[in-house]
Amino acid sequence: MSDAQQTLDLYCQAFEQLTPENVDQLEALVSRDIHFRDPFNDVTGWSAMRAVLVDMFEHCDNPGFTLTERLADEQRAYLRWIFTAKISRLGEFNIDGVSRLSFDADGRITEHLDFWDSSPLYLRLPLVGWLLRKVKKRISAGA
Repeated sequence: MSDAQQTLDLYCQAFEQLTPENVDQLEALVSRDIHFRDPFNDVTGWSAMRAVLVDMFEHCDNPGFTLTERLADEQRAYLRWIFTAKISRLGEFNIDGVSRLSFDADGRITEHLDFWDSSPLYLRLPLVGWLLRKVKKRISAGA
């Protein structure tokens, strides 16, 4: 098994079992200057990525990832997942997303880019949600 494949296996397992207490186990799997991006964050470095993950646990109740698909080679991997959580003012939600991971020559993850639609969260916000629903209705095919 290659270094990248072994790292990917451990990374997937870690994300599916992620808790505030075990976030630091990811550090051994990523490069020191990892680039992490999602719809709300764009950070470089392990400490910045760690801060994003810790923040998720501080603002979400029972967050969790379920991996549903993965495709990988020696340089990159694509993971399809479902994120579930609850935010006190927004309620429970599920988000379907995809992560693109890149590996260095030693098999460490150098880039973790998340792609997911954040509009379901925005739609739950009182004023912003109302405005987005109006825009969505106006531009939908059935309008």
